[in-house]
Amino acid sequence: MSLPMRYAVGGVALAIVLNLLLRSFAKVGGIFATLLIAAATAALLALAFRFIQRRAPEPGERWRIVLGYGGLLGLLYLGLLAMMTLQDTPSPMGVLLLLVHYLCYPVMAWLLLVARPIRT
Repeated sequence: MSLPMRYAVGGVALAIVLNLLLRSFAKVGGIFATLLIAAATAALLALAFRFIQRRAPEPGERWRIVLGYGGLLGLLYLGLLAMMTLQDTPSPMGVLLLLVHYLCYPVMAWLLLVARPIRT
């Protein structure tokens, strides 16, 4: 597994853990929780790369991390949509809301890794 893909998988795992902690134990929900978790995950991804590799990610690595992270999360969200569909067909607004929650993660990662990378 390539270096950027390891960080993408780690980011997905971190997002899952943070979602469980914040939504289950702290009882925070909605778009606020999603934005908070997406921002924290993206920031920790960027900082972890710098700390572990002792350098900033190169532009190609940044893109591969963001695309891998977004792609893996996209697969998980498609699975969630499939489970929602098996229970009851979700409304168009429900699908749109799910899409908005999903997009928070790759957009925040793009903002913190590619558009305005964290400088240390």
